[in-house]
Amino acid sequence: MENISLEQAIWKPVEGAHSIWELVCHLLFYEKRILLRFLGETANEPKAETNDATYRLPTETFQNWKETKQEYFSVHRELEKILAKSELEDLYRPIPDDNPLVLELKSLAMHNAYHIGQIVFLSKMQGAWAGNAAFKKASLALHLFHYQRVC
Repeated sequence: MENISLEQAIWKPVEGAHSIWELVCHLLFYEKRILLRFLGETANEPKAETNDATYRLPTETFQNWKETKQEYFSVHRELEKILAKSELEDLYRPIPDDNPLVLELKSLAMHNAYHIGQIVFLSKMQGAWAGNAAFKKASLALHLFHYQRVC
């Protein structure tokens, strides 16, 4: 995902499909919401009227695409840090407006795997997929660590 251009990020194979950037916005919404709820910062969590609204893009500029990616990677790394330093009781602590973190992360891992598959597919359709991309490594690391800890 690091090397995906703006044109590749907004490309859709057919009308009605989601672009890579829309999928990243959607993933960011849910990861950020879980992170902020876990941290007790519910006033700052993202809001959306519907699930479809979580796919909305900011103005389509290279800078905004770059910022979306940076924010996603930052939130993803913060979740990884929480997992790495959490004790078992931390993972089962209820978080505001949600299930315990362990259940939310299990759901998030399945959700992310589905949408990351879409991103990989869209990237491959455009010839933009690099097998050793940082996104692939970071996502797989989070999922593997999560399953080692809770499953």
